[in-house]
Amino acid sequence: MNNAPVKKVPIHLQSSQNRLLIKNGRVVNDDGMEDADVYIEDGIIKQVGRNLIIPGGTRTIDATGKLVMPGGIDPHTHFELEMMGAKAADDFYKGTRAAVAGGTTTVLDFVLPQKGQSLLEAYNNWRQKADGKVCCDYGLHVGVTWWSPSVKKEMEKLVSEDYGVNSFMMFMAYKDAWMLNDYDLYCAMETCTELRALPQVHAENGHIIARNTEKLLEAGVTGPEGHQLSRNEEVEAEAVNRACVIANQANAPLYIVHMMSKSAVQALDNARARQKPPVYGETLAATVGTDGTHYRNACFRHAAAHVLSPPLRPDPSTPQAMCEALADDRLQLIGSDNCTFTEKDKEIGKDNFSKIPNGVNGVEDRMAILWQKAVNTGIMDPCRFVAVTSSTAAKIFNLWPQKGRIAVNSDADVVVWDPRLERTITAAAHRHAVDFNIFEGQHVVGSPQYVIVNGRVCLDDGDLRVAEGFGRFLKTPANSPYIFGAEPATPRSAASPQRETPTRATNGNATPTHHELTLVNKQLEAMSVSASGCSTPTGRKMRELGQRDLQSSTFSLSKEVEGLDTKTSVRVRNPPGGKSSGLW
Repeated sequence: MNNAPVKKVPIHLQSSQNRLLIKNGRVVNDDGMEDADVYIEDGIIKQVGRNLIIPGGTRTIDATGKLVMPGGIDPHTHFELEMMGAKAADDFYKGTRAAVAGGTTTVLDFVLPQKGQSLLEAYNNWRQKADGKVCCDYGLHVGVTWWSPSVKKEMEKLVSEDYGVNSFMMFMAYKDAWMLNDYDLYCAMETCTELRALPQVHAENGHIIARNTEKLLEAGVTGPEGHQLSRNEEVEAEAVNRACVIANQANAPLYIVHMMSKSAVQALDNARARQKPPVYGETLAATVGTDGTHYRNACFRHAAAHVLSPPLRPDPSTPQAMCEALADDRLQLIGSDNCTFTEKDKEIGKDNFSKIPNGVNGVEDRMAILWQKAVNTGIMDPCRFVAVTSSTAAKIFNLWPQKGRIAVNSDADVVVWDPRLERTITAAAHRHAVDFNIFEGQHVVGSPQYVIVNGRVCLDDGDLRVAEGFGRFLKTPANSPYIFGAEPATPRSAASPQRETPTRATNGNATPTHHELTLVNKQLEAMSVSASGCSTPTGRKMRELGQRDLQSSTFSLSKEVEGLDTKTSVRVRNPPGGKSSGLW
């Protein structure tokens, strides 16, 4: 049984900002958008709608021209991870601080036991590292890095209510470290099926990588470029296919982490066409935000800073293809795989690329990078953005609708997103514990202005004020209805019609009408969908060019630019019996 002490939240945090009203914004959920105010009390969303009755002493945030979205859920982080002779620079405080700064209010980290180590022991070690440091809520996946009957018994304990773990990570790479052979992988997946837990897989062919590495080093290829050469797209795609075959044999659902290539996505598509248990694909902020050409940079520091596994791909069309796969529901989530290492640690592999610690940043810039690459370009609409950055993770890992939803009784993890906020990403300005950022110099339009974590304003109009230890551990119950049964009923944030499965094409047109539109104008055009009107992947017909959208909302992000009066028209009705001079 887990005997971790119950963490007490300091009194000054319990009473801090316990009443909050976000008004005049547009609420965006994965199934629709609506003009609504959001009232928060004691860390919970209490009301969503218009003309709310609000008690005195409530702080008000004016979200005019802004989007009000569920806080991001990053399904893939590695804080304080020890690997390849180094330790990740971002600990649970600095990592979650960076997450909150970027709009992420929940992270799911990985417990990775060493070969032969007890899973329960490793789980308790991670809880001890994290509980007193996290600035936002967190949950845990647990790695199955070796196999025996005792591991199976520990998996059974971990899915119990005492521990609250519903996902187990297996590696098909990192030979002689975390990698499982196919037989053990099959056994682990069968156990997940029995426990109604979700198996996750790092899909690369570890044996091919090991042999390719030997050959490259023998040929004198020692720099970071050898990392990508040793594990090309084919090596990833083969493992994706094999993982899907094994999962199908075990009658298990499957979640493939950090998919990095078009070939891997195609292998996943092929698997979905032939097997019944659901298969989910995750990609990374790094994948959509940059590419593998950096591995050939003459500066070792620069090239090594981009090393992660699977590697970034040199094909320049990969980032857009991955954005399109997210929009089309061929991929379902975007994580960060945040695992930062200092320059000194990366230099461990100065003369041998296979010894460069694997990992990059991403937890802070994940949401802004995707917004820039997918929403600003018209590939994805805001509802689908919410789905892939928050809601789908909440559903898969059985946190829905506590997380991933702006609705009554959901946790008050909220982002007020300013689609016009411009900034340039730099290592000098980020909150990570390293002095390198793989997105250095990229200009993004759209970022959080306010971030609320459990009802507490932690990013306050750009001012980051987090509290170490404020976050909570989240138990993720097994037998997620989203995976193993009917999807749970969606709590309506207000009266709005049912929506089809979300996907791409945001603004009623497959491509922008005028190429000279600025990014901001593209965003404004993207916002002109109906109150529940996000686009869908099921082939719903787009509006023809020039055709009026009869369901278009009157909400506008461009009133300030247009110089319009911001007051809305109001029809005043007399109460029954006529006018009265009193209050009624």
